[in-house]
Amino acid sequence: MKGSVGVKTWAHDDFMGEGLSGGKGPAPSPTASRRLRRQDFVSSPPKGARKLWAVHFGPPFFVETGMTDQLEASLDMVAQGERIAGLAQEVAALKGALLSAQRPALDGVKGGLEDPARAAFVNRYVRQGHEAGVELKSFSGASGAAGGYAVPREIDQLIGSTLKAMSPIRAIANVVRTGSAGYRKLVNAGGIVSGWASETGARGETGTPSFNEIVPPGGELFANPAASQAMLDDAQFDVEGWLASEIAREFAVAEGAAFVTGNGTNKPKGFLTYTTTNEGDAARAFGSLQYVASGAAGGFAASNPQDKLIDLIQSLRAPYRQGACFVMNSATLSVIRKMKTSDGAFLWQPGLSAGQPATLLGYPVVEAEDMPDIAAGSLSIAFGNFAMGYVIAERSETSILRDPFSNKPFVHFYAVKRIGGGVANSEAIKLMKFAAS
Repeated sequence: MKGSVGVKTWAHDDFMGEGLSGGKGPAPSPTASRRLRRQDFVSSPPKGARKLWAVHFGPPFFVETGMTDQLEASLDMVAQGERIAGLAQEVAALKGALLSAQRPALDGVKGGLEDPARAAFVNRYVRQGHEAGVELKSFSGASGAAGGYAVPREIDQLIGSTLKAMSPIRAIANVVRTGSAGYRKLVNAGGIVSGWASETGARGETGTPSFNEIVPPGGELFANPAASQAMLDDAQFDVEGWLASEIAREFAVAEGAAFVTGNGTNKPKGFLTYTTTNEGDAARAFGSLQYVASGAAGGFAASNPQDKLIDLIQSLRAPYRQGACFVMNSATLSVIRKMKTSDGAFLWQPGLSAGQPATLLGYPVVEAEDMPDIAAGSLSIAFGNFAMGYVIAERSETSILRDPFSNKPFVHFYAVKRIGGGVANSEAIKLMKFAAS
């Protein structure tokens, strides 16, 4: 069946992919189909052509040139919209994956990406004792088989925050993270000497500064809490929170006492164990701390006891008083809180809002229970800028060893951390000695 359409003759086979004018050839391409629709079809196609065209190229209403162009434009718009929507979905998926990789899910959030190190530590090592997939840390530097395992950063950060809350000296001192066992700090003991000269006068050589090396003593702080295997097997038991709280409690108690009264033998050296003298900064030997007498043995002076507190504040030079604070225990603070001025005002003032520390003569008060009680010759009050005066040097990682064999059915978690501390600048810390002079 053949019919004449436009200037060309079409056969039935032409619509079946046989080509033009009865010739054999490949099926028309989409581009060719659009060209044929626009140029060769008229409103009155031959018999059977409308049906064949609908089967192979689309609905029969494509025969109209205007309608064909409109529909083609509409289809192009739809296709372009679909491509844009697909690209938008791909961009959103890539952005979500990137954010998930850069910002891990908060601890406790369900459905987030799980840290592999944390999962290996908690699920495999802590709960089951499997060592595969857990980062190995050697306790001795010489043997990799010593067997320490790094605490995941979530637990390590929790330990750090808890220590800061429970160890008051850590909260006000200068904490330095070190990568090795030794830490050294240089302190300038004398500044550059200057001189005066006329416009044309000779200028001789001035003195050079001198330095002192500070090596905070330290040691390995350890904790060895235990839990029964039944507790570890219980899915409802918060093994991470328990482990972090137990280690933090043990570490806080030990280091809080060492920063104040430590003797420096395999532990930090506390600031109360340094040599004390009543000499000022200009005459005092480097490394010794100045004290101010309270005016009476084992107590404050009978008259105007607040004057000695003012003397203690003024013994600290002005550059150090910016950021200075009082350090004492609660028993000493109870005595000071009862002091009043001549007009009946209390020296101690509570914080005006939540989170604000109480003040004594305008300076914050830090309660450290390791400070001694008031007694004859005791150093019960410290005042100074501890961020400049005391340094804490610690390794950034806490190591933990799981021991399920020594005390069955309990599982011990031996945690260890290298930490040191000492006075870095003896001019930045002053003490009050409860003595007559």
